[in-house]
Amino acid sequence: MKIIFMGTPDYAQKILERLLETPDIDVVAVYTQPDKPVGRKKILTPPPVKTVALENKIEVYQPKSLREEESVAELLQIACDYIVVAAYGQILPLAILEHAPCINLHASILPQYRGASPIQQTLLNNDAQTGVTAMLMEEGLDTGDIIKIERVDVPSDMMVSELFDTLTEVAATLTVDVLQNFTAYTPMKQNDAQATYCKKIKKEDGLVSFDDAQLLYNKYRAFTPWPGIYLESGLKFKQISLENNDSAGEAGKIISIDKKSVVVSCSKGAIRIYKVQPQSKKEMDVSAYINGKRMTLEDTFL
Repeated sequence: MKIIFMGTPDYAQKILERLLETPDIDVVAVYTQPDKPVGRKKILTPPPVKTVALENKIEVYQPKSLREEESVAELLQIACDYIVVAAYGQILPLAILEHAPCINLHASILPQYRGASPIQQTLLNNDAQTGVTAMLMEEGLDTGDIIKIERVDVPSDMMVSELFDTLTEVAATLTVDVLQNFTAYTPMKQNDAQATYCKKIKKEDGLVSFDDAQLLYNKYRAFTPWPGIYLESGLKFKQISLENNDSAGEAGKIISIDKKSVVVSCSKGAIRIYKVQPQSKKEMDVSAYINGKRMTLEDTFL
């Protein structure tokens, strides 16, 4: 079968690689976002999907917008059986949706967490389970009929990078399954009344306080390494764990100190801190930080 693949980041790259390994699947074209300047030197860098496509001698298209008539006309000239979309980053116009069945791989159990950051939202809400949904695309945002859902359990201490890797593997396997058995599945409508949404993550989302230890820890799991979590003072928490989520205490007070960590109370619960990074300085052990600040038990960690 002939496939047009659309995707941009690492998540999409892994799915593309799995398609390329599957004998009866022929990826005839790849669509991805334009190259972007990266780092302080603003070096123009191709998306991961483009790199894989070029290594496999697949034609790559990088339109700034798929809504331009020229871009649509160009794609419609490419014969295919299916279009597979995974974290592409653009809305597909109706003409493309009608060109071939468009299958999207979304990293949540739809209709939960429609939108840009479902993996982070799973951790922010401390969900015990998530999954990947294969769906038929339509003009709405993640609103199409569900073909199949694969579910995975989420341990309470799982970090975003690990969950990302787990869901990427699930998505890659699910993509091949759905393509090879497409006619055997009966797509089902989503229940829009149960829909929830998640937004694109911004740097300022990493701001935390000592109000609720569980919420602070959820942000740490969801936002490490980017955008990271930090206090109003600019101090970043680089390594922490949840001490408890139900005690009552004074927000920010140091209640325990040992050689490797410091326990700080929140209004609800407490966290254990191992490593921090002050503004404009390198990451350091928390013991070095409190010694430098001459902080001890009962002091406020601010």
